Amino acid sequence: MGDQFINEGIRWALLVGWLAANLITWLVVYFKYANEEEYNYTLYLMGYGLPVARGSAACINLNSMLIVFPVCRNLISFFRGSCETNRCYRRSIRRQLDKNITFHKLLAYTIALFMILHIISHCFNFQHLYTASAVSKDKDPLGSKLSNLQRTKNGWLNPVDQFSEAPYGLGVVIQVFATTAGVTGVILTMAFILMFSSSTKIMRHHYFETFWVTHHLFIVYFAMLLAHGTQGIVRNQINIDQHDPYVCGQEENLDSWGNTDSDCPFPLFGPGEAASWKWCVFPLVIYFLERCIRFYRTSHTVTITKVVSHPSNVVELQMKRDGFHMQPGQYVFLLCPKISRLEWHPFTLTSAPDEDHFSVHIRTVGDWTNALVKAVGADKDETMSPAKLPRISVDGPFGTASIDIFKYEVGVCIGAGIGVTPFASILKSIWYKVQRQDQDLKLQKVYFFWVCSDFGAFEWFQEMLAQVENDLTAIGKADFLEYHIYLSRGWDPDQAKNIYLAEEQEIDAVTGLRQKTNYGRPIWHSNFKQIADDNKGQHIGVFFCGPKPLSKVLHKCCNNYTSREAGGTIFFYNKENF
Repeated sequence: MGDQFINEGIRWALLVGWLAANLITWLVVYFKYANEEEYNYTLYLMGYGLPVARGSAACINLNSMLIVFPVCRNLISFFRGSCETNRCYRRSIRRQLDKNITFHKLLAYTIALFMILHIISHCFNFQHLYTASAVSKDKDPLGSKLSNLQRTKNGWLNPVDQFSEAPYGLGVVIQVFATTAGVTGVILTMAFILMFSSSTKIMRHHYFETFWVTHHLFIVYFAMLLAHGTQGIVRNQINIDQHDPYVCGQEENLDSWGNTDSDCPFPLFGPGEAASWKWCVFPLVIYFLERCIRFYRTSHTVTITKVVSHPSNVVELQMKRDGFHMQPGQYVFLLCPKISRLEWHPFTLTSAPDEDHFSVHIRTVGDWTNALVKAVGADKDETMSPAKLPRISVDGPFGTASIDIFKYEVGVCIGAGIGVTPFASILKSIWYKVQRQDQDLKLQKVYFFWVCSDFGAFEWFQEMLAQVENDLTAIGKADFLEYHIYLSRGWDPDQAKNIYLAEEQEIDAVTGLRQKTNYGRPIWHSNFKQIADDNKGQHIGVFFCGPKPLSKVLHKCCNNYTSREAGGTIFFYNKENF
């Protein structure tokens, strides 16, 4: 069955730790408001919806604090390995940083859950306060007494001071909107709903600007969150040593409150302390610095040095920027103000750090990419002069999982369709390191799997792969790279005939490479078993970029063929996310 702890242990440990943090936070706050004397009278008026609402609010604060960090791309890259911090902690922990967006979504779902619980609880709480404000002394002596205390600074407890017979429950609604908590709560809830609903895959892919604009409502969300508790509606008693609520709250002692000869002076209440700022100020400062870094970096001039048109509607942009330093497999965000001042699109870098430029390959598959191709003149036969090329802003580079490939002796790179792009930079970098006989190169063997339904869109990659193959063969390193190419579909009868006739030739009929193309889908269990048998006792890094269903299959294979026994092979699974 393999050893799943290698790839799953840290992830589940972190997940359990996060769940435990939420559970402990909720329970601690719940029992504080349910059991402590200072909240005895407040609990009496509101009911047990009070501790439920306060526990949920604490968890909203906790997750609102955490939700900012996964979208700090520079911070993630710093810890992921763009800087030398990767020496400070294990790669199994670093790999969890690749799940940053998944964790961001999980935090959003959690905030939504606790927000619903918080709102429902406070609906009951405020209804109880509203009812208590008009209750008769005969029906509820203590509730009436607490609701009619003097409205001095520390005298009052019930924030509802007017009872209205307005129809359809509007009296309660009016009282809610008379409070800071009510107004800010409604606004932050609406902001969250807009952010949440516009973050679906369909909205992000087809209405990106809507997604971008609504997601910046996080400013409104956090502003309202910080202001939400400033009025201090949930009040606590501050003179317990003089006024024991368990004694003075008895019905026979109510009339003696405040009498000079009584042991029960009037209870005094202080405003509840606003707590959200304690949770959120630090992450918001970090995010502010993140945006400052992005602004500073994107303000640098980017020069497009060359535009190359490749077959099948693929355009290569070669660019330069002062101070730009990259690692293999990283990606950047591009913005072209001429097309849109809001749309930033991620593209994997296809150049190697050894080259004097950085490049991306862009396939024209949408409105933005088509507009970019026209803007750089790639849709015309004549070359556009550099002076007429549009201004491009570049944010990045940012680290991904594949930058860790050089930390293993054996690497397995798997690309499906467009997912092959990140490995262009890696293969180029490997070639440069092998060619100059880099003594620090730990990597000794690379297995490369490419699964594609149509090679036509990636002819540029075939050309690059052929060059790497020829150069490695020329320096006696032909065994360093072992690649397997799979054409899952997309051939017609004439092509099938040509493939059959060219079977005995040294060069593949489809790709022009020395290693022959496989037709159909890979049998991954067989491939992993063979790699495990050929590399006993090795730690193997597996790097995948492609669709989620295939990722699950590969992840399972890594777990199944990992063994901690003596001489066993250990597979570390890594998936590209950007």
